[in-house]
Amino acid sequence: MQLKVLDYILVPAGLLLMVTYHLWLLCRIVKQPNKTVIGINSINRRFWVQAMMEDAPNNGVLPVQTLRNNIMASTVLASTAITLCSLIALLMTSRTKGAFFVFGNRSEFALSIKFFAILVCFLVAFLFNVQSIRYYSHGSMLINAPFKKMMSPPHHKQQYLTQEYVATTVNRGSYFWSLGLRAFYFSFPLFLWLFGPIPMFLSCIVLVIMLYFLDFTFQFNWVVGVAGDDDPILTKDDEEQGMSNAPGITHCEGTQSAVCEKPCHKV
Repeated sequence: MQLKVLDYILVPAGLLLMVTYHLWLLCRIVKQPNKTVIGINSINRRFWVQAMMEDAPNNGVLPVQTLRNNIMASTVLASTAITLCSLIALLMTSRTKGAFFVFGNRSEFALSIKFFAILVCFLVAFLFNVQSIRYYSHGSMLINAPFKKMMSPPHHKQQYLTQEYVATTVNRGSYFWSLGLRAFYFSFPLFLWLFGPIPMFLSCIVLVIMLYFLDFTFQFNWVVGVAGDDDPILTKDDEEQGMSNAPGITHCEGTQSAVCEKPCHKV
């Protein structure tokens, strides 16, 4: 009975630690995106989409190749996830005995719960990566659309396509890829749960510490602003990300911005 109590205490505590960290990370991404790797990549990804669409003839197939590499990465993760789902389902039906557990509940019902939790983790990872492939596929087509021709008369009044929409599509593909990767991260403690709640709880602590150093940056302490006041992508993105800096101002530690090509102002 005492071994079962460990499952009731340590397993919820480890899962609560993981969920709390990711909720805190989400708040930091929304309120202070320039302090997180995901937020910085999102901002610079919008700059990249803008640059690719404004000079499409000279860029050639560069944006398509870049997005194709992302599609390949998502495809590998999706294939791995669905393969592991099949393996876990096979283990669930084989009625494997729990004699190799170190501590914790050794009943067949507890073993089924553990395998089912791992299976759900990989199914979620598969779905997220499939959605990532979907958005990257849409982005690879939209980024090569004749944007300047659409903005010229008589098409400019309809607004068929905007750079902001393409940048949002590409960013969504990256967000889903990150969520799929997080699902793989969650599977590590669940795998160690097969050996008992103590390894599972310790792995949650180690994983949260590792993710903290991977999710936050301590060197990138500036936000690139907008070159002009009429830039629709960056102005709206700054509002969505909770930035109060006015467009047209670039904060950095250098002497010149590679994006707006204007002198920078130190803060």
